[in-house]
Amino acid sequence: MQARELIQKFITKVSTFPETTYTAEDEQYLFNVVLDLVGEGDETPVVAQETTTLIDLKEALVQLAVDHQRIQDLAAERDILGAKLMDLVTPLPSAVNNRFWTLYEKDPEKALAYFYELSQANDYIKVAAIAKNIAYDVPTKYGDLEITINLSKPEKDPKQIALAKTMKQTGYPKCQLCLENEGYAGRLDFPARRNHRIVRFDLEQQTWGFQYSPYAYFNEHSIFLDGKHEPMVIDQTTFKNLLQIVKQFPGYFAGSNADLPIVGGSILTHEHYQGGRHDFPMAKAPISTPLQFAGYDDIQAGIVDWPMSVIRLTGSDAKRIETLAADILTKWQHYSDPEVQVLAQEADGTPHHTITPIARMRGDQYEIDLVLRDNQTSPEHPDGIYHPHADVQHIKKENIGLIEVMGLAILPPRLKSEMAEVEKYLCDQPNEMAAYHKTWADQIKADHSAVTPANVTALVQNEVGKVFMRVLEDAGVFKRDAKGQAAFIKFTERVNNA
Repeated sequence: MQARELIQKFITKVSTFPETTYTAEDEQYLFNVVLDLVGEGDETPVVAQETTTLIDLKEALVQLAVDHQRIQDLAAERDILGAKLMDLVTPLPSAVNNRFWTLYEKDPEKALAYFYELSQANDYIKVAAIAKNIAYDVPTKYGDLEITINLSKPEKDPKQIALAKTMKQTGYPKCQLCLENEGYAGRLDFPARRNHRIVRFDLEQQTWGFQYSPYAYFNEHSIFLDGKHEPMVIDQTTFKNLLQIVKQFPGYFAGSNADLPIVGGSILTHEHYQGGRHDFPMAKAPISTPLQFAGYDDIQAGIVDWPMSVIRLTGSDAKRIETLAADILTKWQHYSDPEVQVLAQEADGTPHHTITPIARMRGDQYEIDLVLRDNQTSPEHPDGIYHPHADVQHIKKENIGLIEVMGLAILPPRLKSEMAEVEKYLCDQPNEMAAYHKTWADQIKADHSAVTPANVTALVQNEVGKVFMRVLEDAGVFKRDAKGQAAFIKFTERVNNA
């Protein structure tokens, strides 16, 4: 295929893309726009194989731009150009919002399906990259935990990092969650968002945005973001917002990362929530200890059978659940129990306690899980007392955020190659296993006498799942033993007292 033939084929796909308004009279214009983006060169063949899908054609055009020295062969520059090309098939923000809310009036599910399908079709959601992730379930005493080795996000090129350091910092957009990202071209140190669209909606008389995550960790992974760039905070408004979102976006859960370092998410500078159409392991976990809160006979409550410390509230009145949740949060923020290493704040007033909340609908009932968090550190656990401890950090050392709390492990890409070396070690084959895996690998050997090349992969995957279970147990404030659960009950009794 010749370069101009490739461009023409892309233009034909663009012109027939759903939701576009191009006509035959626009084709020459589009051809020249693409030609300008990818550059003119000789007419030697540029694509060896047959390329048919719009995204494949886009990738071929990006490679053509590299060949024509229009862009450098850097991941960021490829993404920037790719987003510009896919923006040609993406309706304007006003058109997307109009289409979404027109559909929503008749059927909210159809509106969500429209926006999700558009976000995949225009390559904002990186479907091909997400497919590279390694994912599997591991049975545990808490139910099946979900394990993902995240291979979707491309690692930064050292040349790209070096060039980014020479760039002038503009401070625009303020962060990756600001509304200003919509349509932003991107730069070496900031992701391309030219084909990005955000659905606006009102939340407590404030403008919020609804978008999908480009590197989704689960089905219809969504982000609900404040229209203003303000820091995250967990308070009664948080619970009210989450309960309103799950009512407005049917079939979706909505949850918030905690608002303190160590136990919080990666972006604490911009108020936002995550959601999607996925039933996480924690959501499937039953109540292990029923609770009754004074004055709230209409709300079912209980401690969830989960490695972390979770109180579940269920009822038909969102306002009542919101109020009780706020009362539990306030009590938790000021609660200490030195006998089980629970401390509300430092002597200087630095707070340690907050909550990771997750809301969902069960039929016509509202349900919210309140995960108690504590971000203390100690000489023994400098990374956090309720954080993955040192002996499991060879697998997972990052903060335990909202997604992990619910039972989905997001593990670093290094583990793909590292676990392959562990498998070789377990089979007594030549290997280059990292030294920090040796203690763990030796324990696996001691626990399993019959390790073979046929069963070693499943065995290692299962052992990784056990480590993740330990990670969640480390993050649990009130441990699952008798002493810990008695202390948990003691806290819930405090909620009932003034």
